[in-house]
This record gives sequence, C-alpha cells and structure tokens, in this order.
Amino acid sequence: MNLSNDIDKKETHIEKKSDSSSVLTTFIKYAAYLIIFFGILYFLIHYIVPKF
Repeated sequence: MNLSNDIDKKETHIEKKSDSSSVLTTFIKYAAYLIIFFGILYFLIHYIVPKF
C-alpha cells in the first residue's frame, strides 16, 4: 500500500441544505397566483356570463 496515495486523498462531504424560507416564499407566491386566478374566474362566472 502506498502512503503517498493515502495522503493525497481527501474526503469531501456535501450536505444538501434545503432553505425552508425560499420554499415558503415560493408556496406563498403560487398560492397568490391561484387565489387571483380563482377570483377572476368567480367574477367571470357570476357577473359576466349571466349577461349573455
């Protein structure tokens, strides 16, 4: 066994960290998009469609 090869090897540990604040921000953004979409849909169904 060659000791110079063992010295040259380095262990690297990669930890995957999830940023919960960015996940929450994304969830709030898409929830707002859905609320706006359903609000427009509600307006169209209750106020615009009956006029036809």
